[in-house]
Amino acid sequence: MNTLLKSLLLMAMTMSPAMAATGGANIPAIAMFLTFIAGTMVLTFWAARRTHTTSDFYTAGGGITGFQNGLAIAGDYLSAASFLGIAGMVYVSGFDGMIYAVGFLFGWPVVMFLIAERLRNLGRFNFADVTSYRLSQTPMRVLAASASLLIIALYLIAQMVGAGKLIVLLFGLNYNVAVIIVGSLMMIYVTFGGMTATTWVQIIKAVLMLFGATLMAFLVLALFKFSPDAMLAEAVRVHPSGLSIMAPGSQVSSNPLNALSLGIGLAFGTAGLPHILMRFFTVPNAQEARKSVIYASSFIGYFYLLTFIIGFGAVALLVRHPEYFTAGPDGTIDIINGLIGGTNMVAVHLSNAVGGSLLLGFLAAVTFATIVAVVSGLALAGAAAISHDLYANVFARGRATEAQQMRISRLSTVVLGVLAILLGIIFENQNVAFMVGLAFAIAASANFPVLVLSIAWRGCTTRGATIGGFLGLASATIWVVLSKTVWVDVFGFAESIVPFPNPGIFSIPLAFIAIWLFSVLDNSKQAVKERQAFDALRVRSETGLGATTAVAH
Repeated sequence: MNTLLKSLLLMAMTMSPAMAATGGANIPAIAMFLTFIAGTMVLTFWAARRTHTTSDFYTAGGGITGFQNGLAIAGDYLSAASFLGIAGMVYVSGFDGMIYAVGFLFGWPVVMFLIAERLRNLGRFNFADVTSYRLSQTPMRVLAASASLLIIALYLIAQMVGAGKLIVLLFGLNYNVAVIIVGSLMMIYVTFGGMTATTWVQIIKAVLMLFGATLMAFLVLALFKFSPDAMLAEAVRVHPSGLSIMAPGSQVSSNPLNALSLGIGLAFGTAGLPHILMRFFTVPNAQEARKSVIYASSFIGYFYLLTFIIGFGAVALLVRHPEYFTAGPDGTIDIINGLIGGTNMVAVHLSNAVGGSLLLGFLAAVTFATIVAVVSGLALAGAAAISHDLYANVFARGRATEAQQMRISRLSTVVLGVLAILLGIIFENQNVAFMVGLAFAIAASANFPVLVLSIAWRGCTTRGATIGGFLGLASATIWVVLSKTVWVDVFGFAESIVPFPNPGIFSIPLAFIAIWLFSVLDNSKQAVKERQAFDALRVRSETGLGATTAVAH
C-alpha cells in the first residue's frame, strides 16, 4: 500500500498538457483523488472486519436494503462507458451516440419483470445457482463461469482504458503506470473488503456521479439561457457533420443490421451481466430485489438524459476553447480527432470549460471512483465464478470449506487484477462504450437464454441448456474476434471476415433455438426428472417459499 500511495503522490506532482494549458497542476483534482482513495481505504478496513464468511464476501450477508442496492446497481452500471464513452459518442456522432444509452436503459424492464424476484428466490451467491437449481450442477456452472469470465474480461477492458486515459490526461503519468494503479486499488478493495466494501464504494460513487452530471448539465444549459434548442442549434453549426448529427447516421444507415444487432445485444445483455445479477443476492428478499430494480432504473434513466446534454453541450462549447485541442500542421483544429486525450475525455474537458478547475477536479475524482467501483464489482463476480462455481462445486464437488473458498476467492481477485491491467494496456485505443457493447452481446447470447429458459420453460434440460449456451458463447466470441474490432484493430489484418462487429442478431436466436431443439430431442431419464422438478422451481421462484432469508450482520 505504501508503494501505491507513493505512486499517487508522484502522479500528483506531474502535469499533463491539458493542465499546462489551463495554468498548472489541478490542485482540487489531486486533493479529491487522494481524499477518495483515503476514504475508501478506511471503508475497506471497516468492511474487512465484517467479512468472515463466503456470504459476507459475495453478498454482504444479504443486509443491503432495496434503496441502497438500487443506488449500488446504478453505481455499478453507470460505468466509464456510460459517462465517458456515451458522451464521447454523442460528441462524435450526435444523435447516433444515444443508441447505446437507449439500449443500456431498455434492458432494465427485462430484468424487473422476468428475472429479478425469481433470481433472489432461487439463488444464494450468483446466477449459476439459479441455472443449476434443477439442472445438473457441473455443466451449468462450467457454462456460467466460462461466459461470466469472458464477459468480465471485455467489461474490464472498457473500465481500465477509461481509467488510464483519465489519469494520463490529468496528471501526465505514463498510461501503463496509470492502469497498474487502478488495478492495484481494485485488488485491495475486493481482496480485503469483499461485497460490503464494494457496495458502499458504489453507493457513494453513484451519489457523487448523479450530482456531478446534474451540475454539469445545469451549467451547460445556463450558458444557453436554459434553451435546449439554442444549444442544439449551436452544436449543428460547429460540428463537421452539420445537421446530420441530429438524425440517425452511420450507426443505422451504413449498416442497419449492425444497428439492430447492437440494439438486441444491449436490450437483453443487462439480464446476463454477472456483476449486475450478483447484486440481487445482497438484499434480504425478493421484494427488496424488485425495489432495487425500480430505484436503479430511475437513477440510470435520469443519468442518460444528462449524457445527452453533456455530449451536445461539448460540441457547442469546446470549439470555443482551442487549448483542449492539438492543432494540425497548418494551424487548423479538428474538433473530432484533435481533442487532447481522445473523444473519451469529452466530459472531462467540458467540466473544466463550464466549471473551472474545481468542477474538473470533482468530476475527475468521481469518474475515477466510478471506474474503480465497477472494476471491483467485476472482480468480485469473477472471483465468485472461479471460487464458488468452478472450485467449490465442480472441482471439489461441494466438499470445499468456507476458508478454502475465501482463499481461492482472494487469489482469484489478484489474478483478475493482473489480467485487467494487461487487457487495459493491450486495448488502449478502443472506444470504451463499444467494448462494453460487445460484452453485452456475449451476455445476451450465452447467459440470458439459459437463465430465462431454465426458470420459465418446463421443457428446458441440461443437454439443451449446455449446448445452446456454449453455442451462443462460442458464436458471439468468434464473431467478435473475426470483426474489425479485433481482427483488424488488434491483430492488424487488412480486412475483417464478418460484415459488422455486433453479433447479437445472429448469436442470440442461435442460442435460443439450440436450447429448444436439443431439449426437445432429449428424452433421457435425467431430462424427465428435470422436467418434473420444474413445478417445485416455479413455486419457489414466484412465492419465495423455501428461499433462505438473509439477515444482516
